[in-house]
Amino acid sequence: MSEHTFEVRAVGRVTSSLTDPATAPKMGDEDAPHAWIELDDDVADAAAELAPGDEVVVLTWLHRAARDVLRVHPRGEEANPERGVFTTRSPARPNPIGLHRVRVLAVEGLRLRVAGLEALDGTPVIDIKSVRRDAVDD
Repeated sequence: MSEHTFEVRAVGRVTSSLTDPATAPKMGDEDAPHAWIELDDDVADAAAELAPGDEVVVLTWLHRAARDVLRVHPRGEEANPERGVFTTRSPARPNPIGLHRVRVLAVEGLRLRVAGLEALDGTPVIDIKSVRRDAVDD
């Protein structure tokens, strides 16, 4: 691995009713359905203290997004002036990392029911970070 490449592995997957990028909400607060995050067994200890009511940031790998796009019309609207993807939340970008602030609704073993996740069914989850004020910083 060189200093310019990184190895990232999924820690889980999204299970959602969202399957079509064209009809999916662009942001979690735009009527994204409740979804499940199903974590891998080997990260169980990392999720042990997650509880209903927690707000977390879920990082995903937007596996269906184009990686060769550098400029887009924001929100896919041709009427919007074209912009560089680093100034947008477009999923199409060199490293298609999704950033989703969600609320945990339920925890069932290694399954987290969340509100506000606009990721498509099958999207790999690469990390989860707490946004709680009492989270411990290391």
